[in-house]
Amino acid sequence: MNNYFEIVKTAVKAIDSKRGLDIEVIKVGDITVLTDYFVIATASSNTQLKAIADEVEFKLSEQGIEPHHVEGRTSEWICLDYEGVVIHVLLNKSRDFYQIERLWEDGEIIDISEFVIKEDR
Repeated sequence: MNNYFEIVKTAVKAIDSKRGLDIEVIKVGDITVLTDYFVIATASSNTQLKAIADEVEFKLSEQGIEPHHVEGRTSEWICLDYEGVVIHVLLNKSRDFYQIERLWEDGEIIDISEFVIKEDR
């Protein structure tokens, strides 16, 4: 894996620390030129949505990594584009509606279990 995977790990840990749900990482670099990885997570409220996005930006900024572009700051879906890694944080109803995972089902699902805290939530 490459240095983009370090961004993935940091993002997953940040999302998990803010109790983001159903975190999924899909490696798509072999099937598209858009990005190498998608990180997708669900937030249960607008407050949590913003908190997750802010935490991802903060943790990556600590490593000197800034987003190329950010979309949706006031919506039900925030997209953080780090070029090689695109992070989608959505409210549950938006995630159910858009089903991003289905669009990229030919990608490789990455096991992130070692990056998330195992506890009953």
